[in-house]
Amino acid sequence: MEEQSVHSSTSDINSEEAAATEPLIIPRKKRICLVGSTGEDPALGAAAQQFSVPVLKSEQGTEYVEDTTYCTYYILSKFEGADYDTLHKTAHRILGPTALLQLAEKKESLPSINRPMYTQSMLGTIVVFTGFRKKEELTRLINMIHNMGGSIRKDMGNKVTHLIANCCGGDKYRYAITFRIPIMSSDWVLELWNARDDVASSSSNDKLIADYKLKPFFGAKVCFFGFPDDEKTHMYEVLQQQGGEPAEIDDPNCTHVVVDESNVNSLPDLASVRAHIVKAEWFWTSVQNEGAAYEKDYLFEDYLESVMSPMAMARRDSQAATPRTASTKRKRKRMAETLCSLVQNGADSPAVHKRRSSISDAGHLSVSGSFLDCTSSPDKQLDEVEAVSTEAGRKNLSPRHQVFLELVTTESNYVGILSTIMTLFKEPLEDLIEMSGELLNSTEAKIIFGNFPPIYEVHKKMLEELRYNASHWAEDVSIGNIFLKYAPDLVKAYPPYVNFFENTKEMLDQCDQNKPRFHAFLKICQTKPECGRQSLKELLIKPVQRLPSISLLLNDILKHTSKSNPDHSALELSISSIKEVMTYINEDKRKTEGQLVMFDIFNDIDNCPAHLVSSHRSFIGKCEVMELGEGLSGRGDHLVLFLFTDTLEICKKRSKAFNSLKSPKEANGLHPTKLSQGKPYKHIRMLSLSTIKKVVDIRETDECQKVFALMVRSNQELKEKLFSFTITDEEVNKTNYLRTLCRQMANSVCKADADTFLISLDSHQLEIDTSDVALGTLSKAFKSLFHNFYLEYMDPYVFLLNSMCETTLHVPLPFASRTRMKVGRAFSFNKTPSKLKRAMSTMMSPFGSTNSLTPASQQLAQMRLASCNNINELGNGGSGSPTRDEVLVAPMSVQPTRKAKCSSLSMASLRRNCSEEVVQDKSEL
Repeated sequence: MEEQSVHSSTSDINSEEAAATEPLIIPRKKRICLVGSTGEDPALGAAAQQFSVPVLKSEQGTEYVEDTTYCTYYILSKFEGADYDTLHKTAHRILGPTALLQLAEKKESLPSINRPMYTQSMLGTIVVFTGFRKKEELTRLINMIHNMGGSIRKDMGNKVTHLIANCCGGDKYRYAITFRIPIMSSDWVLELWNARDDVASSSSNDKLIADYKLKPFFGAKVCFFGFPDDEKTHMYEVLQQQGGEPAEIDDPNCTHVVVDESNVNSLPDLASVRAHIVKAEWFWTSVQNEGAAYEKDYLFEDYLESVMSPMAMARRDSQAATPRTASTKRKRKRMAETLCSLVQNGADSPAVHKRRSSISDAGHLSVSGSFLDCTSSPDKQLDEVEAVSTEAGRKNLSPRHQVFLELVTTESNYVGILSTIMTLFKEPLEDLIEMSGELLNSTEAKIIFGNFPPIYEVHKKMLEELRYNASHWAEDVSIGNIFLKYAPDLVKAYPPYVNFFENTKEMLDQCDQNKPRFHAFLKICQTKPECGRQSLKELLIKPVQRLPSISLLLNDILKHTSKSNPDHSALELSISSIKEVMTYINEDKRKTEGQLVMFDIFNDIDNCPAHLVSSHRSFIGKCEVMELGEGLSGRGDHLVLFLFTDTLEICKKRSKAFNSLKSPKEANGLHPTKLSQGKPYKHIRMLSLSTIKKVVDIRETDECQKVFALMVRSNQELKEKLFSFTITDEEVNKTNYLRTLCRQMANSVCKADADTFLISLDSHQLEIDTSDVALGTLSKAFKSLFHNFYLEYMDPYVFLLNSMCETTLHVPLPFASRTRMKVGRAFSFNKTPSKLKRAMSTMMSPFGSTNSLTPASQQLAQMRLASCNNINELGNGGSGSPTRDEVLVAPMSVQPTRKAKCSSLSMASLRRNCSEEVVQDKSEL
């Protein structure tokens, strides 16, 4: 990928450019000349005045060239053309408008430089070029950098700030990768030059550098060989995001072939002779470092040689006379790791060594058993592995000894996994936090690894004592005392890790998806032998699974331990202590989850009391109910009961359409703050469980299903209140819920017997009526509207209304008064009820006009009201009125009435006329 660079134009950047003629001696006196359009800019004129030097204006500026009394600073808006070339050849200075404004803003003096400077956006920037073959392109870029105040060097050094590359390779490129010098594309210079009129433009802008960094696979055509289809698709996506192009194995222009070494055991046949055949680690290392890694460090051929001939390489590396190059050291290291892995896994022939792919790991582990049984510890000695894994040696051991060795082996593997997480993941990531190239910030690293070190420390200590007992084995050696000794440390170490493990996974997934470099880091580590081809998430779940595994092994040891053995009682106690640790973890986890749920509930309730969230309180459960009384929200309202350890939060459940309704202001485009932020519940009342005196279980009948009541009385109240509900949540069992409620009530008042709070009664004993709560919304609305009309508009006929409600309608008057408020709430759409009254009065009242009505409406309008005639007829005492047979009478269900507005009629006359009409009606009946 490396191309020959052209540096003929960059021999010495900081030195003054060689002039064709001998340079003139410039005096100390300075002046500024605004050339062309710059003289018309008032901002430039004001900036020029700040330097306390003479300021001139000229169309071309050539008339001042011969005047050597002053060193003239020409301000040009364009660094091209005949005028620019003429002035550039003189000994005077040339500045751009942006440079003048920047100098005036910083209150700096005019610079003593011979090179024209349009802007200071690259001032202090020192760059080196590599990979450019076209001299014209390189010269153009150099001039742009000079005109922006930058400098150029020929070779890399400690003062170089940026490398501008046209390829991903070469000594300069690798130097920049090693010392983390930003490697930029030529578009970075072009973007800065296009923004040369911006005073705030700077080459050190982090966003600009991130946008124009040279992609690690720039100019590379990469082929992926031996990978599963889904993994290959993912790697192609990453390749294109990082500037590369996908290629096939038979493409003669292919530059790299990335091989999955776990599935390929021979070199692939290539059409391109110059293509590099590398391992997958090269690809992911390039992504992590944001620069192409050195291919020779990741050659697939070296990997095959280390796997196929490890013993021969060991003999060559053991020869002290052989010079040890960097490549030899790398090969020796890889050979040692492979040899160790082969011996630990018990392979008979190196030729059959094959690493599992990440896709098939789960299947292998499910067949072979726990990961703890098949992964070797990095710090385990080979002689220990051979001694423990030798099947012939185990046959002569007692069953108790065999199970104990299995415990030591799994514990050693488990500590090896913990050590891998610490050394391979946690420590490198934390070391990068203080550097500019961090993969995770301190908060993210703390969430992922913060609760992990205590577990590693306690198990490392336990392993030392277990190994000591293994090397000094006797049948009466105490195994249980080891776990009894570290039980308190286990209680401290595990709950924080297990309780917040979901947060750890969530943060890990979030960083893996949103941070490509961190994703590449995880992929690199996953290819290491220590990880066993498992991801970090799979390794982090091992502590969650370890304690149950220890409990099972201790039970097996107990089975093979006689009761006369002193360790028998210690094992029983240790098993109990492990179970207590697991129980404590589960209870602590439930408590933590309950407290987290409490915050969610608080955020979902409008006007929720702030003291609902408390450290001593936890969430128990919720139940959706319908109120049967009027004490809380209203009969028939849907409520939600949130039960906590010491309180009961009662909320009204809002409909789904609540948040979609718009207020008049919002409809007019005023966009007010959304009511209650669209919260699904509204706070009604918060009941302390100590104020609930009894829980009444209403016996089940055909008309009364899943009904219960609460008898509540606080210390400030003299009379008990009864709140009745019916459970609408089908998943809630009434009996279980009431028992849970009583148990929490008993705990809140420190009583042992929770059954004393629960009583059973019939519905008629508490006068609980469920007859109308099952009606539909429309039926309730019409029924309420009917009663509301009679209550609102028939005040003069109260004596008639009482008799009609009792005899004809069979509805008590108090019910009409209660439904009055409900209808008001149900139809409260600002001024809509008034419009509704007018519309219905116009259509149905005898006072309205019937000319514009439909035939059906005309017939309805011509009907007489059942209780009275026209108001004019009432004033005349009913004289001249038509007979009942001549008048169409509207049914009672559709008769609206209107309040009497005639001031000439007294209430007495109205009642007298109405009573006479009633007597006449009775006689006819």
